Amino acid sequence: MEQKIKKLISEVESFTASVKDDVEAFRLKYLSKKGIIPSLFGEMKNVSPEERKNFGLLVNDLKNKAEEKLNSFRELLESSEGQKEVPDLSLPGEPKSLGARHPISIVRRRILEIFSHIGFTVEYGPEIEDDWHNFTALNFPENHPARDMQDTFFIRSGESSKDDIALRTHTSSVQVRIMETQKPPIRILAPGRVYRNEAISARAHCFFHQVEGLYVDEGVSFADLKQTLMYFAKEMFDADTKIRLRPSYFPFTEPSAEMDVSCNICSGKGCNVCKYTGWLEILGCGMVDPNVLENCKIDSKKYTGFAFGMGIERIAMLKYNINDLRLFSENDVRFLKQFISA
Repeated sequence: MEQKIKKLISEVESFTASVKDDVEAFRLKYLSKKGIIPSLFGEMKNVSPEERKNFGLLVNDLKNKAEEKLNSFRELLESSEGQKEVPDLSLPGEPKSLGARHPISIVRRRILEIFSHIGFTVEYGPEIEDDWHNFTALNFPENHPARDMQDTFFIRSGESSKDDIALRTHTSSVQVRIMETQKPPIRILAPGRVYRNEAISARAHCFFHQVEGLYVDEGVSFADLKQTLMYFAKEMFDADTKIRLRPSYFPFTEPSAEMDVSCNICSGKGCNVCKYTGWLEILGCGMVDPNVLENCKIDSKKYTGFAFGMGIERIAMLKYNINDLRLFSENDVRFLKQFISA
């Protein structure tokens, strides 16, 4: 038995391992519950009393050497694996794909850039508005359909409409806030997200983005409005773009108009996008109603102004020939990757 143990000690000392599987095989063979060393301890009861001490010393020596060998190989393999994980700094970096700006961001930035060239500055306001800034100051009558639940997302409904709190339905509320706090001349743009209680479809959504413009000063006329919008259309689309203004109605402007641009897809010849009219509506506009000026403590006999508002999604759909409004909010990477170079 003594010779057998000494032979096992020699085997343990000469053992080598290059992979984890070899180390695990060593552990199972010698140190596991069913391994050689535990079985030798089990033989202790069969050894004569006079040989038991020497037998125990040899088995303990075998166990210690096996454990030392096992630990040394584990440390060696772990350190070698750690070295493999250290990157080679001389190698070139892994290429990463470029991200893309969202088309809404691209068009919004371009709109602001165009109007900045003619003196417009940018102002922002809250998306949660009170009745005064969203409706009353803008000349909306008490019974106007926009005040109904089916058209507006109300957050809190008070005892009277004056106490109502809602998600803003247009960024015209920012115009009111600016006219209340600044004196003419005022020349601003108000970009932002707005909310309407509408069924989601290819041409409508419950939220979208607007840019509204306001210019208030002495002697501002409808001709100034027309020339401003003509300049914008040619800069946004191309130099051959034509515009037309059609009479319309908005509570906060008088007179009011809707502006169409010549279809840039068919060059005004007629196609299914423009419904074969050659024109596409892009915004509403008009002269600021005197009541709105007076509500904001601006003398309507001294000052006049014009305002306009456009949906950024509508401009983006025309500019990039996109036929479904829902694509803008679905975050489909295949759709967004198309605008990397935009």
